[in-house]
Amino acid sequence: MIPTTFEQWKNCIVNECKIKLTKDFVANRLKVYEDKRNPETRKFIGLYGKQHLNNIIYWLKKSSSEMAERNFP
Repeated sequence: MIPTTFEQWKNCIVNECKIKLTKDFVANRLKVYEDKRNPETRKFIGLYGKQHLNNIIYWLKKSSSEMAERNFP
């Protein structure tokens, strides 16, 4: 299932994929996904499209903001 909401995406990352949603994880993913020349980003766009990439970038930034508000490590 491809998530269509922030909550679905967060559940997928944290519960299904068992990935800790940390500042480092978010920063690393943003570095990759915001670089349209990065081969991983290009592959992602080919598989899921630009709109989903934009959703992921938005959700990563939202996660970062939420962590900052809670002083999350």
